[in-house]
This record gives sequence, structure tokens and C-alpha cells, in this order.
Amino acid sequence: MNQTRRSCLLAFAAVLALAAPLSAPAQAQTKLKLVLNWKYQGPQGWFFLAEDKGYFKDEGLEVTIDQGDGSATPIPKVASGTYDIGFGDINALIEFAAKKPDEAPIAVYVLYNRPPFTIAVKAGSSIKTPKDLEGKTLGGAANDGALKLFPAFAKMTGLDQSKITITNFQPNLREQMLMRGQADGVFGYVNTIRFSAKLSGIDPDKEIRWINYGDYGMDLYSNAIIFSKKFVKENPKAVAGFLRALNKAIVDSLKDPKASVAAVAKREPLLKMDVELERFDATVRDEMNHPEIAKIGLGDVDDARLKKSIDILVDANQLPRTPAISEIFTREFLPPKADRPTKLIDVKTN
Repeated sequence: MNQTRRSCLLAFAAVLALAAPLSAPAQAQTKLKLVLNWKYQGPQGWFFLAEDKGYFKDEGLEVTIDQGDGSATPIPKVASGTYDIGFGDINALIEFAAKKPDEAPIAVYVLYNRPPFTIAVKAGSSIKTPKDLEGKTLGGAANDGALKLFPAFAKMTGLDQSKITITNFQPNLREQMLMRGQADGVFGYVNTIRFSAKLSGIDPDKEIRWINYGDYGMDLYSNAIIFSKKFVKENPKAVAGFLRALNKAIVDSLKDPKASVAAVAKREPLLKMDVELERFDATVRDEMNHPEIAKIGLGDVDDARLKKSIDILVDANQLPRTPAISEIFTREFLPPKADRPTKLIDVKTN
């Protein structure tokens, strides 16, 4: 091969490399660290299914998945660089972005598009409305998403927070504290409390009443996949590849929940499959099934709805600034709508 022909081929190869589309797989074996919202549970199956089926590997990614300790904590963990990816509460991200805009991560795929936040009380309690919480003691884990949002809930429902005592305790004690009367109500996600109660021998349908934030005007988004803005800027192909792989696993999980939950059980053998399958089904139906996904697909957001959520949190929590939607969420890396679920209600686990 003469030198001129060789030079032309090299130049052509360089042009092709520069023209590579965003949809091309990330470079081989890009290592990523992901922190979950909570301990290993059935609804997290798609993360592990993506690993077991080689979807991450197909995108040139090697993903380490760690358990979490609350839906709010992935945000600072990603912001600090401890993790590349977090599965955490977008409302905690809004608060972080309002206070530390230069450090705040960004959401790239929203999974929980209906508000799961609740205050659980005993079914026989005198507490039936938010106003009944005054004069009572409420408790929850310090990093619990519902607890973090309580000031906003209190403002929207006209509660006097000075008449309410808040106590913190370990999350594994939550249901016992409630049933023993050591707290009049406890904060959490509806399905986290519901199935933790079941595992503790408590019948949540008979023994627990729910004061759900969504019933009182707080139509908020919740858990999303977040990356640091620095990582998004420097590794756009890895972000797009991760979402392609995860989205494929979500589609597979909706078709075969048992396989999805089994992927979690491989990592946590003490899980009870029947309970975790119920938890999976309830999470999909109650937390991921907002009617808007028929139009925009799972993973995306309605800008007007997200803007309203931002305004609610800024006003209620007296945050120092109002983040723009573009600071909180980007749809730049979403798989095409045709590839993302647009209907989840028919999911069956039996």
C-alpha cells in the first residue's frame, strides 16, 4: 500500500470515528458504580437482570450495584463522586440543586412517576386526616423521602409543625415502633411499609391506615436514575448505553416479573419470593403507572408537572433559589419512546 493511499484511509477512519452516533456502545468495559435507594428488594430486579443478561456488557459497561440506605442519599453520594449513578428521589435532587447548583447531579430516566410518600398510622387510630397529626409523635429514618418532604406536605395541608414531634429511628424498627405505640405515625413509601409489615407478621390491609401525600395535592415524581453533570458531559455514550441496557431489562421484567425478582434473590437469598413478587407488582401499579406514560413513555417527564413540583418544594421549604427544569432532568439520553414502556397496568405476577 503506497503512502498516499494509507494516509487517505487513516483520514477516512478518523472521520468515521468523529461521526459515531450517540447510540453507539460505550468503550469496552467502562466501569460504573451504582447505589440503589434501599436494600435489595423485588422491584430492583431490572438492575440485576441487565447485568445477568449481559445488557450492560453489550454496551461496554461493567456496573457494580450497591445497596442504599434511603431514597435521598444517592444524590449527595453521586454529587461527591463516591458513585457514578444513583437511584434516588428527584425531590431530594431538587432541594440539593436549589442549594448547591454547581454540584448537583441530574436525572436522566424517571422510574417512579407517582408519589409513593405516606404517613402510616394504626387502622384503629384517631388520626384520619392530616390535621389529626397535630399533637402527635411521628417517626422515620433520617434519610426517608417522605420525612424530607414533610415540611412541604405540612404547608399544603395547613399543619402547624410546631405541634408535631418528629423522632428518628432505624428503618428496620419502623413498623414495630408504630404497632407498639412508640410513634403515632411513621414516614415512608407506601409499598416499603406495606411489605415490611407483611414480613413482620402485620396485616397492612387490616392494621394500617395511610395518609398519602398524593391525595393532598402533592402530585410529585419520585425515584429516578441520576448521574453527575460532569460524568454526563464527559461520558455521554456511557450514559446512553446504561439507559438502553436498563430499559431493555425493564421491558423484560414487565414481561416476566418472576425472572426479575429471582435476579435479586440471587444476591439476597433470604428474600421471600412470594412477598417480593407482590412488592414488584404493587410498585409497578402504584408508583410507575401514571397515565402520562401513554403519551411520553416511561422514563420521561411532563415538563409542566415537574415545574409545579419544583415550585411546591421551593415555596414550602423556603429554598434559596428555583432550579430550572433543565437543571433537574434531561431527556437527551432516553431510548426512543417506541422502545420504552407506555402501558404497565396489565403486568401480572402470577
